[in-house]
Amino acid sequence: MYTNKQIWNVSYPIFLSLLAQNIINVTNTAFLGRVGEVELGASALGGLFYICCFTIAFGFSTGSQIMIARRNGEEEHKQVGPVMIQGVFFLIILAIILFTLTRFFSSDIMHVLISSDNIMNATVDFLNIRIFGFFFSFASVMFRALFVGITRTKVLTFNAILMAITNIILDYLLIFGHGGFPAMGLKGAAIASVAAEAISILFFVIYTRFTVDIQKYGLNQFGSFDFKLLKRILSISIFTMMQYFISMSTFMLFFIAVERIGQHELAIANIIRSIYILLFIPVNSLATTSNSLVSNTIGAGQINMVIPIIKKIARLSFFIMALCAIIICLIPQYVISIYTNDPALIAGSVASVYVIAGAMLICAVGNIVFNGVSGTGNTRSALSIEVIILIFYTIYIIIIGMYLKMPVHICFTSEIIYYGGLLTLSALYLKKGNWQSKRI
Repeated sequence: MYTNKQIWNVSYPIFLSLLAQNIINVTNTAFLGRVGEVELGASALGGLFYICCFTIAFGFSTGSQIMIARRNGEEEHKQVGPVMIQGVFFLIILAIILFTLTRFFSSDIMHVLISSDNIMNATVDFLNIRIFGFFFSFASVMFRALFVGITRTKVLTFNAILMAITNIILDYLLIFGHGGFPAMGLKGAAIASVAAEAISILFFVIYTRFTVDIQKYGLNQFGSFDFKLLKRILSISIFTMMQYFISMSTFMLFFIAVERIGQHELAIANIIRSIYILLFIPVNSLATTSNSLVSNTIGAGQINMVIPIIKKIARLSFFIMALCAIIICLIPQYVISIYTNDPALIAGSVASVYVIAGAMLICAVGNIVFNGVSGTGNTRSALSIEVIILIFYTIYIIIIGMYLKMPVHICFTSEIIYYGGLLTLSALYLKKGNWQSKRI
């Protein structure tokens, strides 16, 4: 049984890495919130479209991480490297495909999704630069899968801090035109993000080459494309790829619905999204830990310890989120003012902060339990759970957002429905489902 200290030793580097990575989101939103509502809205929609594509790669890496963790738990270390190497090859090909499709069709897609011409044109301009990040971020997630899978997560912190510093400096220089650079606004934010991702992959390559035992983990086993191994990875990953893409696509639907309510409401939603993502960081780090430790535990033959581990991590997650929720609800205006100095946006965002804080209390437990399901290797079941919940989520968003055009804070109650359903179905599966005999 893992102790709280062991859980934290795996989780806190992931937490710090996610915190540093999301400083990119915070700084982009904070800087663009001082440029204008159009830029703020375009960065939200363009950023979400980028993340929808990115989650396909991230889903693949999550499946790879599960396999790496299982091999690590079984002490079959030489089988770790080939999983990662084939993953990098596959994701680079995927990056080329998605880059090409987005480059040629982003204008047509955004024209269908966005009602405002100003926001639509700004979103396309943002995406035409932002999608160059596919080539860097898609490769980076396989390094993340490697280090989480073998539970060497401290490197993620160093990498993310470097990313954050790069992005903050370039945002300051390029968005507002300091240091002799032209003021590029939204395009400057896109360039800064791509540059930060390029620095990230460079760091990972250098760090891995000089600090990881290449022979022990089979990271020197380069060769031809191993379709048999790729097929095995995809047998797990395909469901997490679909799961993450569908989940993020429905979240983008939320913003499309809000955009139809109004430009001001979309700006509010982007501010709340940034706060929401920050609150999600401790949950996400513990959820990733849950996924990895469950897989390692099963690999070590200790199936009876899976449920106790999930329960322990879920309790820790809830207490951390309760503290965060109390703090943010006591000073909502101060938190919102980080992102904008517009009094109307600050006043209009307060109610949504309260709603999101409540939703995150449910998320703190639900996401841990759900990642426990994925950690067992039953990614098909995890996808089924996600799809069922998202059907109700989508119907709810369409009704209250697109048809009834309810206020933004009412629209955000959809997150309570989502996480409540996720917790319920995941808990039922772990209690009733046949996950103990899954082999990967």
